[in-house]
Amino acid sequence: MRPVLMTRLLALLLAIILFAPPSLGATRKRVAKRPTATASKKAKASSNSRKRSSKARLRKASFVASGPWREPTFADSTTGDNIDGDDLLVRRAAVDALGPYNGTVVVTDPHTGRILTIVNQKLAYKSGFQPCSTIKIVAALAGLTEGLIDRNTSMRLYGRTSMNLTNALAISNNPYFANIGVKLGFEKTDYYARLFGLGEKATLNIGEEQPGTLPEAAPKNGGMGMMTSFGEGISLTPLQLSALVAAVANGGTLYYLQYPSNQEEIDHFVPRVKRHLAIQQSIPEITPGMLAAVEHGTARRASYDPNEPIFGKTGTCTDRRTPTHLGWFGSFNDVNGRKLTVVVLLTGGRPVNGPVAAGIAGQVYKTLSRNNYFAQQRTVSPIALINGAVN
Repeated sequence: MRPVLMTRLLALLLAIILFAPPSLGATRKRVAKRPTATASKKAKASSNSRKRSSKARLRKASFVASGPWREPTFADSTTGDNIDGDDLLVRRAAVDALGPYNGTVVVTDPHTGRILTIVNQKLAYKSGFQPCSTIKIVAALAGLTEGLIDRNTSMRLYGRTSMNLTNALAISNNPYFANIGVKLGFEKTDYYARLFGLGEKATLNIGEEQPGTLPEAAPKNGGMGMMTSFGEGISLTPLQLSALVAAVANGGTLYYLQYPSNQEEIDHFVPRVKRHLAIQQSIPEITPGMLAAVEHGTARRASYDPNEPIFGKTGTCTDRRTPTHLGWFGSFNDVNGRKLTVVVLLTGGRPVNGPVAAGIAGQVYKTLSRNNYFAQQRTVSPIALINGAVN
């Protein structure tokens, strides 16, 4: 090899040794530590996805929190109650049956008007809620009194569909009772609602109680049909429903409900009659439907023993004024002539409804029956009843 060529080759080799880039392994190691453009894009996309998912969860939580209902479904419903005058066996049965639900249970003796217990007195004394389908008791009694309906005659509803009163009460058929409202008109419906105790206080000497409200005209939302099928425009209290159901149970006497506050008041309890209702002929017309509701209709969760029948009416709707979802059940039982009225009102969200309320009432009756409550002799004050209005 020529000396000049050899010299150039040696110079080139020296340059390669001195100035060559790092080894391939080192280059790969550095590349592994520094993300490529593709990896960076994927990481950014993943981060954005997590952010969007987080925002979606926040939006969902916000929707649930700010949804159509403002009342909680579950709460301690015994807080603040005064139980010094309660029948403690009835009180325990009602508290256990209500459990964690946000609601009230009112139990009364329909033969005297004595309140045996009120679970969640604060809620029971409020100005009331939309009665939902429990207003159908008022509509049925008014329609029967006016001769618009009877138990056996079928009413044509739509197309070829017809229904009688018993089935309409059992399944809570809205068109049936809407037709009653249209036929009655506002003035007669208002007259009977007031006669049956709506729009006025149901109790005597309970200052905290609010009287509920009745509209001054047919409601704009659905007119008379909605008023007599869903109670549109009406605010009903659990105490008013208790007094009305008690009147059905006892044959037509609307008592002032009284809530003793101590043993002395229990010992000297005197029933007070607000007025007598001319519904004696109508009661046998509506009770088969109220019984059917429990046996196979909307209130079947209340049933526990066919030998201890329960008569009741459920109600489910949303009170837009509050707003809250509602579950109502107004009822009475009959065990060898011994009767109690149990009214349940639940407030909250979608989990509450009339059937759930019926199940709670049924548990009250069942517990009391297991404790032989209905086998006990009912004592009535020997003092004569005082009739008429009491200031």
